[in-house]
Amino acid sequence: MTLTTWELLSYIVTVVALPFAIGVFLFEQRKAHENEEEATWQQISDAYIDFLEVVLANPDLKLRSQRATPDLSDEQRERMLVIFDMLISLFERAYLLLFDTQMNEKRRRRWHSWEDYMREWSQREDFRQRLPELLRGEDPDFAHYLQRLAKEEAR
Repeated sequence: MTLTTWELLSYIVTVVALPFAIGVFLFEQRKAHENEEEATWQQISDAYIDFLEVVLANPDLKLRSQRATPDLSDEQRERMLVIFDMLISLFERAYLLLFDTQMNEKRRRRWHSWEDYMREWSQREDFRQRLPELLRGEDPDFAHYLQRLAKEEAR
């Protein structure tokens, strides 16, 4: 091979192969990021299903109704508070990992399912009443977001 041939091959690599390799690399990076987001969303969704199992294991608290459960014993109130704490922790984790002010359409659809859960629970009277206590020490942006949803649902 002559020097001219090597020079021609280097130009081909520079003009064609290098941009192609960069494109493939960026595509793979984007794909890996999407897979990571999918895994995060799936883990949090699984955690919510686990939470619902706790709700099912405590039918006496009537946690799936919108009205406050009347006449609870001290032990029942304590269990309810712990369950609400679990829920707030789960909602905060979802907010911190999934929420962004500039989301693409796929992320926005995923986030709306979490917002629906938050709205659903915010319709419950005793959950809304305990929010100031439950949100103490939580992320300020999350606390503001959930309080806004609760106010909207109280109307």
